[in-house]
Amino acid sequence: MTFGPLLVDDRGPFVTDYPGPGRWGGTSPSLEAMGHDHGHAAGRAQDRGRLRIVLGVTVCVLVLEVVGWRVTGSLALLADAGHLATDAAAVVLALGASYVATLKGGPRSTFGLHRAEVLAALVNAVVLLVVCGYLVYAGVTRLSSPEHVDAGPMVAFAAVGLVANGISMGVLSRAEHGSLNMRGAVNEVLADLLGSLLAVVAGVVIWTTGFTRADPVATLLIAVLILPRSFALARDATVVLLEIAPRGIDLDDVREHLLGVPGVTDVHDLHAWTITSGIPSLSAHVTVTDACLAERGVGATLDELSRCVAEHFDVHHATFQVEPVTHREHEDLGEVH
Repeated sequence: MTFGPLLVDDRGPFVTDYPGPGRWGGTSPSLEAMGHDHGHAAGRAQDRGRLRIVLGVTVCVLVLEVVGWRVTGSLALLADAGHLATDAAAVVLALGASYVATLKGGPRSTFGLHRAEVLAALVNAVVLLVVCGYLVYAGVTRLSSPEHVDAGPMVAFAAVGLVANGISMGVLSRAEHGSLNMRGAVNEVLADLLGSLLAVVAGVVIWTTGFTRADPVATLLIAVLILPRSFALARDATVVLLEIAPRGIDLDDVREHLLGVPGVTDVHDLHAWTITSGIPSLSAHVTVTDACLAERGVGATLDELSRCVAEHFDVHHATFQVEPVTHREHEDLGEVH
C-alpha cells in the first residue's frame, strides 16, 4: 500500500496525488483558517480602542509640555515634548498597522497582511533610537552650557504630564503584550512616563538647590532608559521579518520529538518561523514506513504529528508533507545540488 505526499494544517489532512517521479501535485493550505484568528481579531479591536485613548492623552500632554517649555525654558520638558510628538506619530502608525493587519490579503498576499504590525514595531524602534540620539546630543550640550530654568512651573507642567502618562500606561497595561505592535506602543508610553517623572525630579532639585544641570542630567537619563527597550523591540521585529526560528523552538529538539512518533524514520526540510506576534508556524517533510501507514492510516499519523508540535512547542499552525519510505527516492530525484 502506497500513498502520495500529504499535507496537513489545523483544518485537517490534505491529500495530494503522486503522479510519478519528479512531479508533485496538490495545493498548500490557506492561512485564512487559522484556529485562533478570531481571538487575534478581537484582541486587535480592543487594542485599537486603547490606542485611541492613549493618542488623545498624548496629544494633550504634548501641547501642554510645549507651552511649559516656552514658559520655563526647561530642556527636559522640550525633550519630553519632542518624544511625545514621536509617540503620537508612533501610536497613529500602530493604529494604522492594526487596521491593515485585519484586511484580507490579495491573490499574491498568501500570508495576509499580519506583518504590517511587525513593520510598525520596527519603525517605532528606529524612531525611539533617533530620539535617544537627539536627547544625548542636547543633554551633553546643555551640561557644558547650562541655562536658566524656571523650576516651579517646570514641576507643575511635568506633574500634569506624569499623571496623564500614568493614565495612558494604565490603559495599555490591560492589553496583551504578546503583539510586537502593542509592545512598541507600551514602550513609547513607558518612556513618556519615565520622562515626566525625571522632569518632576529635576524641577524639584533645581527649585530646592539651584543646580540647573539637573535638567540635562534628567534628559540623559531618559535617553539611557529608552535605549535598551528600543534595541530589544528592533531585535524582536527583525527576527520575525528575517523568519528566524521563534525563541523557544529548537529545530533539533522538534526533529527529535517528531522522530519519536510511531513509524517516522526521517524528518527533513524542517522550517519554523513567525507570521506575526503570537503565530509561530512550522513545516516539515516527514518520512513514514509503509507498514505504519497501512496499519494506522494517514489520518492517525498526521494527528500524532500535529499533537506532538502543539503539546511540546505550542505550535498550532503546522504543515506536514508525509512521504512513504518508498517515495523517498523520488524526492531525491527532484533535489537541486
